[in-house]
Amino acid sequence: MSSISLDAPRPVGWLRGPGFDISFVVATAAVAVASGLIVVLEPALFAPILLLDLWLLGYHHVIATYTRLCFDRESLRQHRFHIFWLPFLVLGATLGLAMGFGVWVLVSIYLYWQWFHYTRQSWGVAQVYRRKSGGLVSESESLTKAMFYLFPLCGILHRSWQAPETFLGLELRVIPVPGLLVELVAAAAIATLAVWAFQRARAFWHGQGAFAHTLYIASHITVFAFGYILIEDITYGWLVINIWHNAQYLLFVWLFNTNRYREGIDAKARFLSTISQSRNWWLYFVICLLISTLLYVAISVFGAKALALGLPSLIVIYQAINFHHYIVDSRIWKARKPQMQKTLGLGSK
Repeated sequence: MSSISLDAPRPVGWLRGPGFDISFVVATAAVAVASGLIVVLEPALFAPILLLDLWLLGYHHVIATYTRLCFDRESLRQHRFHIFWLPFLVLGATLGLAMGFGVWVLVSIYLYWQWFHYTRQSWGVAQVYRRKSGGLVSESESLTKAMFYLFPLCGILHRSWQAPETFLGLELRVIPVPGLLVELVAAAAIATLAVWAFQRARAFWHGQGAFAHTLYIASHITVFAFGYILIEDITYGWLVINIWHNAQYLLFVWLFNTNRYREGIDAKARFLSTISQSRNWWLYFVICLLISTLLYVAISVFGAKALALGLPSLIVIYQAINFHHYIVDSRIWKARKPQMQKTLGLGSK
């Protein structure tokens, strides 16, 4: 991270530069897949790896969202509903579902919603890379989108077909899916990938290949394949996709904030603009990690006391936080918004 500089030249296609983008695309995927394979080979390591994932990445990435919501006055004013009202609405709905149907319904909703959330985030990042390619991405966007979504779709259908009874140690109920449907979607995914890969290879042959965009597409397919298909255990597979998603989210939010304040300290957002300077990257992550640690320790202590009274509060609270995060993310990270396009340098198309 220390080698990253806003003043460094940006080759066509990179979000920021080789140092950042290789970490963002390759390193996150490699760590995620390696973690999944490690716990498959040695299940006893699942607990410590999960703890590190939750502490360093999971809780941290949720808090990173709030750098977009309330770390400066303008954002706080703009997102007042998301901060002061939406959490209580989501908490109420989550508690109502748990009390009305049981905790299993939260676990089941989480399985499918997090799959959709991760897939949508990945597509959004891929589109940013597409726009950064300088017009080098020549194949049909419809073809790319079909291939891009078919692999995650095949993955979640495969998990549903497996019909595991537990997920993350909790009761799970899935949507019944016939094996034939999984096979048909898998065949479609492979076919569209073959067509897409041929067209991309031809573009590289003619010197028109978009390297960064291609690298990201490859990482997307790899992670979803391991997370939902190649690793048999649903929880171990989830660990792969969760680590990848959390790590990328943290880096992307940091990138957004550093771009937003690339001109220097903003008097109207002194705290956020100060920690978002490139030279202060370590301070940015330390502060976010400290806030997330204190908050989740407090939630855990409160939840443990409530659990002693027979209330499954920790599960309800954690899932309410997750669901709120999914809703907010769907609102604040739309690339078509002028602020996003300006900050990320995407242009209007």
